[in-house]
Amino acid sequence: MKSDSESKATRDEPEFQKVAECLYRHTGSSIYYGLVKRGGKQIRKSFKTTDRKIAERHLATFREQVARLSRVEGIGKISFKQLAERWLETIRYALKPSSLRRRETSVVQLNRHFGSLPVRNITAQTCDEWIAKRAGTRSASTFNNERETLRAILDYAQREGLILNNPAQAIKRRRLQKKEIVIPTRDQFSQLIKGIRDLDVRARDAADLIELLAYSGVRLGEATAMLWQHIDFVRGSFTVTGGEEGTKNHEARSVPLFPALKQLLERLIQERNPQPEDRIIRIDTAKKAMASACKDQSLPHFTHHAMRHYFASNAIEQGIDFKTIAGWLGHKDGGILVAQTYGHLRDIHSFEMAKRMTFTASSNE
Repeated sequence: MKSDSESKATRDEPEFQKVAECLYRHTGSSIYYGLVKRGGKQIRKSFKTTDRKIAERHLATFREQVARLSRVEGIGKISFKQLAERWLETIRYALKPSSLRRRETSVVQLNRHFGSLPVRNITAQTCDEWIAKRAGTRSASTFNNERETLRAILDYAQREGLILNNPAQAIKRRRLQKKEIVIPTRDQFSQLIKGIRDLDVRARDAADLIELLAYSGVRLGEATAMLWQHIDFVRGSFTVTGGEEGTKNHEARSVPLFPALKQLLERLIQERNPQPEDRIIRIDTAKKAMASACKDQSLPHFTHHAMRHYFASNAIEQGIDFKTIAGWLGHKDGGILVAQTYGHLRDIHSFEMAKRMTFTASSNE
């Protein structure tokens, strides 16, 4: 049994033992740490190793990182909000308007938690507190957008020499729930269009928009940005540019002028006699009209994007290969996403067609 003096000596034994300049070893775990002074403040980092040679290599890197810390006066006072504003300015030029709006929205939400904090005071614990408050109250997609924005801002802080490491790097993405695809049948589609047109004279533009989406397979933003000059009746094609915001993959594409789409456009030309620079669709959304028609007609709640699914499903039923459909939709993966999203429809269609194979030996007599 230890004497009182021996117990006191054990308690007074230092937790860290200095083994070289700026290099320490934890007496309990034998793990090496770096300890560097800068601006009157000690900065400590665990090298997570008990091998001295490895620790010495980590120490050299650590000292370089500390040396790069900005010497700008008032560095300790720069807040997350101030840094986020600076970061937004550096990326603004490279983003589509929709992407920029998404980043700006995320910054607003992040500022509620981090805004007033000095950047160098943001730690892994601070990030964990944000996760606890935010993850359970927002959808997975919203949380993931904010997570990506937080990590990007703190990466920027690290590059600028404001912090040594990004404490948000360990934050994991939330798993997105795969949404059930609701695709109208042909009868439901006809019922939807009739229901919209029966609402009001002003709803005709909404019906035209829904038909354009269903007959072309384009996204909503691509459809509302289409001008008459993008239609080439001679060549039998139309160009999808996405307007000022561009397409999702930042590339314009040329798509065949499908028969149903051609008929719709020819009708609109007869009704309006438009100019080349006019928009084909004069409204930006048919959301309200579609919701009203679905309710009146006792239809499922269809969305604009459901019309893109409708286009793809009809193409699959006609036996068109996934790669061709992907090109029409603006996918750059050669049909992989189309196969993953709609592959089951081909199987369903195949089994439906199989029911027609009713011939037998006796039926040929």
